[in-house]
Amino acid sequence: MDGWDKPVGSSVGAMMSKDNGSTPTSPLVNRSCADLKCYMVLFEAEKIAIGSICFLAGPFTFLENALVLGVIAATAALRQRPSYLFIGSLALADVFASCFFTTSFLDFHLFHRLDGPIAYLFKLGGVTMAFTGSVGSLLLTALDRYLCIHQASSYKVVLTRRRALLALLALWSATILISFLPLMGWRCPTGLSPPCSRLFPYVDHRYLACWVSFILVLLSLILSAYVLILWRANRHEASMTGLQGAPTGGQARMRLDIRLARTLGLILLIMVGCWLPTLSFMLADVSVQLTHTQQRAFAFCSTMCLVNSAVNPLLYALRCRELRVALMRLLGGLSEGLGCCQRHVGGDSTTTLPLGEGNSCSAHSESEAPRLVSCRPNTVSEMVGKQQLDMTGK
Repeated sequence: MDGWDKPVGSSVGAMMSKDNGSTPTSPLVNRSCADLKCYMVLFEAEKIAIGSICFLAGPFTFLENALVLGVIAATAALRQRPSYLFIGSLALADVFASCFFTTSFLDFHLFHRLDGPIAYLFKLGGVTMAFTGSVGSLLLTALDRYLCIHQASSYKVVLTRRRALLALLALWSATILISFLPLMGWRCPTGLSPPCSRLFPYVDHRYLACWVSFILVLLSLILSAYVLILWRANRHEASMTGLQGAPTGGQARMRLDIRLARTLGLILLIMVGCWLPTLSFMLADVSVQLTHTQQRAFAFCSTMCLVNSAVNPLLYALRCRELRVALMRLLGGLSEGLGCCQRHVGGDSTTTLPLGEGNSCSAHSESEAPRLVSCRPNTVSEMVGKQQLDMTGK
């Protein structure tokens, strides 16, 4: 039975049928795993398909996120902004995901490497750390944008660079602790036999349930933050309409509603679409006994988390105008040679940008708040900046 042995003492009526994707004939039946081979359930065609996804998405994810990290690290103005610190944290987590997930997944499912408990749980901890850090960084980015809109007048006081660094330190400390709990001792007491997870060897069901619940809470907070951002932007646009006239303002507000909702909807659709199937299988693994067919489906769904890490730079980093300007300046400086670049920046090899004050909230994509009528700001960030100027000018 592909490495799964019948439990001693089970009744004849509770015997398992052969593994053809069917469910057990009795809910009391458990199957014990002799070795890690019972978790290696992919057929050859599935190995080729999933391996192709990993071989394509893995290097692409690494390169684009490393590019984002390099631009932020080389640009002094961006390094001072909490918004870009959070985007840098997201890029770092996705770099880890591209390395840890791709290597461990291919090593296990395609090359059938049989590691011991310590080695396997260490690799699994690296994958868990990468994806937990990615979702946590998405939450910090969403909260940053929420504060940028809802606390426009006091944003620079509330979210300083020091507080942003402390938030990142707390995030990554909690992420590392949570991710390596199985390696530190919270593992399945029966080795590979039930009630261990059918998706991850040596992992206890209770740990898996706690981790999934934690990720679901983070995703719910991200969703709430973006809903509040949309609500606040619409309220601001309604007030602007009352001041500047109903006809054109009403049409502009309709365009704002549609375009802003479309952008945020795209972000949430990709995030939920990539994570919800994987988390659903994990929750099912906690409550019921999964079949080999369900295990193979989970292996495919888990690659969607890697795809999410590949899409994150396109949604959160490369759509930011300032980061694109910094990238083009870096590429231009590299093409002209190191000596020309140093003359441009006055002998300093780091790139600087005329981005205004060091702690303004501007790491937002251009389409998060579309272009309105001619006298209105072009982005959500410019809208908030205009509010701040109005308040200081009074």
